[in-house]
Amino acid sequence: MALFCAAVGRRFSVDLYGIRTNGVTVIHSSFTATSGARLPLYRHYSSPKSRLGIGLQIVSRLQGANAKYELFLQRYFPRFYVLYHTFTKGIQLLFQDAKEVTVIRTRMLTNSVEVQDLPYRDMEKLRQFRRDMIKAIPLLLISIPPFANYLVFVLMYLFPRQLLIRHFWTPQQQTEFQGVNHSHRAQHHWAVLKGLESAGSHVKDGRLKISLLDLCNKVQSGVHPNISDIQAIRGLFSGAPLSIKRINANQMRQLCPLFFLTPRLPTPMIGTRLNSHAIELLQLDRALSRHGLHQLDDSELRRACYVRGLDSGSLSINQCREWLSQWLQFSSHLKALLPGTTAAKEGDEEDDDPHHDEDQGG
Repeated sequence: MALFCAAVGRRFSVDLYGIRTNGVTVIHSSFTATSGARLPLYRHYSSPKSRLGIGLQIVSRLQGANAKYELFLQRYFPRFYVLYHTFTKGIQLLFQDAKEVTVIRTRMLTNSVEVQDLPYRDMEKLRQFRRDMIKAIPLLLISIPPFANYLVFVLMYLFPRQLLIRHFWTPQQQTEFQGVNHSHRAQHHWAVLKGLESAGSHVKDGRLKISLLDLCNKVQSGVHPNISDIQAIRGLFSGAPLSIKRINANQMRQLCPLFFLTPRLPTPMIGTRLNSHAIELLQLDRALSRHGLHQLDDSELRRACYVRGLDSGSLSINQCREWLSQWLQFSSHLKALLPGTTAAKEGDEEDDDPHHDEDQGG
């Protein structure tokens, strides 16, 4: 650091006083001149271009020092370097996402655009950024004090899946953690399905009751339900006993892990969050239908399936595309923002996701 400061000082003296690198020093007569004569010289060396040049040189030297530091870590502390590089890269990606979200929000305000009218990628960006920030805020607060970033590195090493958002995961961790998160989600599929079957026994309409119980039996036996089978019973989710407002607190809490929502909230808040999440998914489905599945790249396609409950990492791209196409086909028949819409959406997820989990082995 001392060598670095000395080098900066030498360069500063060259720019300001005319001391040349060949050792020949030019002494300005302005030191004995009047203040009026010194003023033009002061203005000359304080010009914006001069200050900008000094700033660029300092930044350039700092970048060089940082590159040497990274090379040192990579050579002698490779495991720590991976954490360091992942953290710094994650910060850059997070700020990039924040900038993109700001642009989207500004465009919405300027053009009076509602969320449901946004393009699919913009809508998905807003949704994912909001969820990322909710999880990232505690970590960002921890890293504010001086030298607290070392504590962040320890947390990254010990609890990366629980405490960090996807920006701070390595590519290998992203694949691994997605599988782990889905396996935790899949553990609740059986309870949701049994709750649906239990509530279905109280359905008064005999024909719908038989259809619902038959559908539950199909899913439990590993048979893929047809879209027509699900559409035939969707009316059950617009009222008692299967609508969001009518199911009991235990059933609500069983649904929360399917959408990575915390069940440790008062029952009214859980119902509100489930309802909002279902509407959000329905709006995404509408935007995706307008956008077209063929416009998605492979990572976007897998991400869309994963958000809707499928373990996309264990399937091929063609299988993911076929599954998502069937999902959108059913979703297109739902009426947005009506009381029965969200409950019907939940019913789709309850009936569809457990089968895929069992069929694909986790």
